[in-house]
Amino acid sequence: MFIGGASNGANKIAWGQVYRVLEHGFAKSQRQDQAKMRLFPQQIQDFAIAFVTMQAKRHKADYDPHARFQKSAVSLDVDQAETAIADFQAASVSDRRTFAAYVLLKNRT
Repeated sequence: MFIGGASNGANKIAWGQVYRVLEHGFAKSQRQDQAKMRLFPQQIQDFAIAFVTMQAKRHKADYDPHARFQKSAVSLDVDQAETAIADFQAASVSDRRTFAAYVLLKNRT
C-alpha cells in the first residue's frame, strides 16, 4: 500500500528498501506522542497500541529464558493481533499511508 507490490522494476527495488526499514523503537516512541496519535482515526490508534503491546510480549518471548506462556493466553494474543490488523485495514488508505510515513520516516529538524 505504501510502495506498491514487489512485482517488477522500480517497485521491486523500493519494496526491497522498505521491507525491513521499520525501527521498532522509533515506532514505539512515535506512538507515545498523544497529540499526534489523536489525529489518526480510532482504528489506527488501536493498532498502534496493539503494536506496542505485542512488541513487548515478543521481546519477553525472545529474550527472557524464564518466560512461560499459557496456550490460551497466546491464542488470545493472536486473536487480538488479527483484530488490530483487520481494524487497521478498515481505515482509509490515506490514513494508513500517513501512519506508515509517521512511524517509518524521521522528522529532520
